Amino acid sequence: MAVLLENTANCIWLAFEALQQDKSGTVHKSKLKVLTANIGTLLDLYGVEKGLEHYRSALTLTFNQFKYYLKTEVFSSLPNKLHLSELRIYEHKIAEVCWLVCRRKYLSRDLSVFSEDSLFQLFRIFCVLAELAPDQNDDNIYQAIMHPTEVCNIAHSLSSSLGCVFDEEDFMNLSIAVGSFRLTPFIAILESRCLNNVDDSLAITEAVTDIHQKIVEDVIKKGYLSKRGYIFPTMKEYWFVLRPSELAYFKAKNEKVKCGSLPIEPGCKIEPKTGYKIMLHTSERSFELGTSDHMSRLQWISALQLASDHAGGFQGYQQLQIAKRRLQRQGRVQEMVRARVQLQQERSARQAAEGQAKELEAVVKEEAKKLTELEQLRTKLERLLEEETQAKRDEEIVRGLQARVLAEEWEKRDELERLQDEQRLLLEEEREKRKEYEERQRQKEEQLRNAEERLAQLEEERQDLDNQLKTANQKIRFAEDKKELLEAKLYQAIPVLREGDRVRRAHSFVPSTKERPVILEVRSGTLKRPSNHL
Repeated sequence: MAVLLENTANCIWLAFEALQQDKSGTVHKSKLKVLTANIGTLLDLYGVEKGLEHYRSALTLTFNQFKYYLKTEVFSSLPNKLHLSELRIYEHKIAEVCWLVCRRKYLSRDLSVFSEDSLFQLFRIFCVLAELAPDQNDDNIYQAIMHPTEVCNIAHSLSSSLGCVFDEEDFMNLSIAVGSFRLTPFIAILESRCLNNVDDSLAITEAVTDIHQKIVEDVIKKGYLSKRGYIFPTMKEYWFVLRPSELAYFKAKNEKVKCGSLPIEPGCKIEPKTGYKIMLHTSERSFELGTSDHMSRLQWISALQLASDHAGGFQGYQQLQIAKRRLQRQGRVQEMVRARVQLQQERSARQAAEGQAKELEAVVKEEAKKLTELEQLRTKLERLLEEETQAKRDEEIVRGLQARVLAEEWEKRDELERLQDEQRLLLEEEREKRKEYEERQRQKEEQLRNAEERLAQLEEERQDLDNQLKTANQKIRFAEDKKELLEAKLYQAIPVLREGDRVRRAHSFVPSTKERPVILEVRSGTLKRPSNHL
């Protein structure tokens, strides 16, 4: 069956890759027999591995050859169309067999975060979302790679489920550097970018299980609903799990005890009722379901309608969505290629147009230059013609004026001779005045030099008086200091006397006029002795 083989091609390739001893892209038939026998046993087919001995004469097979053998000898025995639930069971069994072959390669690393069950679920998620692309150098070697957008969606869902912060910008920078992701980098990215400071292994397992159910098992929605019983018409609450083919309900959230399932068929009618209830009408009977609030009822109605639209198909809902996203990515890539080609064509056309424009611009510039030269030549000729005409008119005017000017010139000559005589007299008078002025200027300069000398002499005298004043002030300060020293010694030597004696002794020690300090003052440039009072 082509659909089953296509859905499990990634799992088979990872198992095939694990059986390789080198990078040649081939595996020995003896190893492929075991893998083929296990797959045939799961499909209730026995002895399908025996045909490998006679299939081709070589001892090893490439993946394309092995895949063709599976398609013609193993999967061709299945019906052309399988129900979606049976298809999902076969896919799970084949994935388990392939995981047993390649699990040692991924369990050998230090698993400090994911459990073995979670790692198998991530293996299933990767196989569903990855694309099998041939190597650029060898068509017999393939690579199961996952697009960065799919990895980003899984990482964001895992981070949101665990309450962690997912840095999408950092992941996009990493995806640009890495490109497409293989299984080992995919698991490493989830551990390093989504499980920061998360130590609860149970929460991690539940989060991975939710993503696995959504991607692999086509779970559209889960949650609590109340269902009216058939025998006892009372509303009882169950844990419901919605898939495109059925609406299963369980006794508890752990989904261990299944209580039953409601068939979801194409064309099922979903009808809302009062009291936050939903009526699910199938071909057999109608079921009444109850929700907790209006928003929950809208979500369940939308999910049930989506399940009804995709029920009865032979391909899972998530498989269709993944294929649609791949087509969109391919379409975007093709659009980018077309846009790049169109941009290159436009660039070439623009360069050609720019070359033509430069040529035309050069021609236009040359023609404009010639036209400018002709225009300048015409302007020059017109100006010369006008100048010649004006020259003739000016010549006639000048000839008429020359006679009149000549007569006026004789008159002016006489007038100038008279003026020259007057100027000669004025010049002689001016020379006399100049000599007198120079004499007076010399006398004033002499007086100015004398005044400057007198001023310098007065300045020297003032400086001498200032020096004498400073010397007198220093003597006065020295005398006052000596007086204070003598008074201090006197008070220390004389014992305590009566008040009258102290007063008398104090008066007897008043210094004489000769001992009083002399203070010199400079007033109006003279020395003055101060008065004799203290």
